[in-house]
Amino acid sequence: MSYKVEALPDSYAGLGEGPHWDVARQSLYYVDLEVGVIHRYDYKQNKVYKAQIQGEEFASFILPIENRPQEFAVGCNRRCVVVQWDGVAPVAKVLRTLFEVQPGLVDNRINDAKTDPRGRFYGGTMCCTGDIFTQFKGELYDWQAGGQVRKIKGEVGISNGLAWDEKAKKFYFIDTNTHEVHAYDYNVETGAVANPKVVFDLRKIRPNTPLYPDGMTIDTEGNIYVATFNGGSVFKVNPSSGKILLEIKIPTTQITSVAFGGPQLDILYVTTANKFDQPVPAGTTYKVTGLNAKGYPGVPLKV
Repeated sequence: MSYKVEALPDSYAGLGEGPHWDVARQSLYYVDLEVGVIHRYDYKQNKVYKAQIQGEEFASFILPIENRPQEFAVGCNRRCVVVQWDGVAPVAKVLRTLFEVQPGLVDNRINDAKTDPRGRFYGGTMCCTGDIFTQFKGELYDWQAGGQVRKIKGEVGISNGLAWDEKAKKFYFIDTNTHEVHAYDYNVETGAVANPKVVFDLRKIRPNTPLYPDGMTIDTEGNIYVATFNGGSVFKVNPSSGKILLEIKIPTTQITSVAFGGPQLDILYVTTANKFDQPVPAGTTYKVTGLNAKGYPGVPLKV
């Protein structure tokens, strides 16, 4: 298979994360996590718009809110807030807080978060001081409109990649610090998850320097795509067998997350990071074409 990797123009983010494809606007939303900046890549214009969220240091994810075209749920520290942005202006503002988690743990923050196929929130926390790769102070949650935050799992290291397979009734979750991808039984009607088991162990790929799995997505055939923070690659994996079907090589090391998008949902968008003085082109956002696979559109959050 011959795939093609191309940089998006002016797409740099020091810690790019949280790519979400919005069908209605034919745009890819993502964040520059550690500076509180949100991005929108406009497919038709082939242009990236960026906005600083007023008064916020972090923006760990961005999720469009259903039926509110200028409102987005964004992770700011340990809060999930509603941000107003027209997708063009250089500044965005916080309107209100939807919920807060671990309010007393000042060294923790929300990390990756997504919506499930029904528009519920799933996401988790991590410790962001000291050696983040050896601590397990985070938690994984879900939340739905009108309800309370529900803790799914405790003792999480770095709560990261999330994906759902509605047909197989599976929820996939990555805790970076375990080097593993777990599959849970998933009830699409209630959102409940149970019975986790390891479906992909990244320690087996390069045992001498174990890879850190980061963000994740899924295609319409049920294969998962796992970004590796220290591996320069995205692995396409069959979660039923654990077999690697394809290694997609990206021209920088710190691969943070992935999402399918584009008019046909057949472009894989890839965010990266420039942590600890990586060489150029670290922090660039890429598109991968020619994969002969399609994904699912991002689902807006129901509030």
